This record gives sequence, structure tokens and C-alpha cells, in this order.
Amino acid sequence: MEREVNTEKKPVTEREAATGKKPMEKKPVTVGICGGTGSGKTTLAERISEAFGNDAVLIGMDTYYKDYPELSFAERAKMNYDHPDAFDTELFLSHIRALKEGKAIDMPTYDYAGYARKPECRRVESRRLVIVEGILLFENQALVNELDIKLFVDTDADVRLARRLLRDVKERGRTLDSVVSQYLGTVKPMHEQFVEPYKRRADIIVPEGGHNRVALTMLIDSIRRKLAAED
Repeated sequence: MEREVNTEKKPVTEREAATGKKPMEKKPVTVGICGGTGSGKTTLAERISEAFGNDAVLIGMDTYYKDYPELSFAERAKMNYDHPDAFDTELFLSHIRALKEGKAIDMPTYDYAGYARKPECRRVESRRLVIVEGILLFENQALVNELDIKLFVDTDADVRLARRLLRDVKERGRTLDSVVSQYLGTVKPMHEQFVEPYKRRADIIVPEGGHNRVALTMLIDSIRRKLAAED
């Protein structure tokens, strides 16, 4: 005797009708991490991401620099990359919103040595935890509005400069002279104008970022509770 299969569709619940989501769908939690260059925000973002494994996705604001293929390398090298206008904020914001809606994005990739966007993109799938990090993340109110948890990494200026020198020379193919010139010409004044004043928008200020193990443990526990509350 064949088993009878019920193919009748279940009625749409009031919640589904109002939100367009099925009961098993879970809203992603978005964590925003801001701080000056070399503060340790990327390290903090990566360690939080590692703690949640496949449940987390991380995107960085510095892959969303605007592209200027019409300019020469010398012209691009002179541009101010620490001003809000240097970023494709509209694309960045649309990608954050897409990830929050459970959609995949094609994240741009950037050539820091050549000051240019690469032709290839990286496919990024949405996860339960969306981690966003960037130096100017809190300067833009529309970006701040998309964040559930806001962290600001606070680190002494001399430590940040030393880290920036090591990173840009070793990892980004820059010369020592170009890094120092850029820091004094744009990085430092832009930090004072667009980064430091907006740390008041943070929920939590984290000294030393990912190097602060006590703070890291507390943050991971807090995020776990936030995720559980969203279930």
C-alpha cells in the first residue's frame, strides 16, 4: 500500500506575511569595527570572524576605494585616500544591506601598490554574522544605521604609525618615504577630522583592538548572546 503524501502548502503565517521571511530564516547580526590606521581593527575583525567560523563573513571598507583608470599612476598616488570621498560608499552600503538580506555580493578587490581596483571580484555569501571594518565606518550615518554592534579600536598614534609603516612596506609594496609622506600629508589630518571625533558613536571602545585578549573574549561572548537572541 502506497503511503499518502500531503502536498498541500502550509498557510502563510502573519509574521511571514509582514516580513516576507520564513520561520527558519534568521536575521544576520552586523558588527561594525572602526579605528585609525594601524589601530588593530582588522586583527580584531579577523579574530572575531575566526571565533564564529562558517557562521561569519568579513568585508573591509578599504577594498571599496573608487577607481580612477583615466588617471596616471603618479596622479593616483597623489590622491587623498583617507577622505570620505575616496570611497565608493554607495556600493559599500548596498553590499552591507544585501548581506543583511541574506544575499550574496561580488566584493571588489584592490591593488594597493598600484592605487587601482582589480578587474576581478570576490563572491561573498551572507552568513549569520556580518563583520564590517573600516577607518571611516562611523563617519557616515547611513553606514552606522546598518550596524547592530559598533566597536571603536583606540590605539596610541605612535603605535599606529609603526604598524602602518610595516604593513605598507611589507604587504602593499610601498616605499618608506611614500608611507611617511602620505601619513603626514593626509592620514594624520584626516584621522583628526573624520575618525577620532566619531568614536562617540561606538557602543564599546576597545583599547589595542585584536591584541586585547580580555576584551576579545568578552566581545565574542556578547556577540554569541546577540545571535541567540535573534534566533
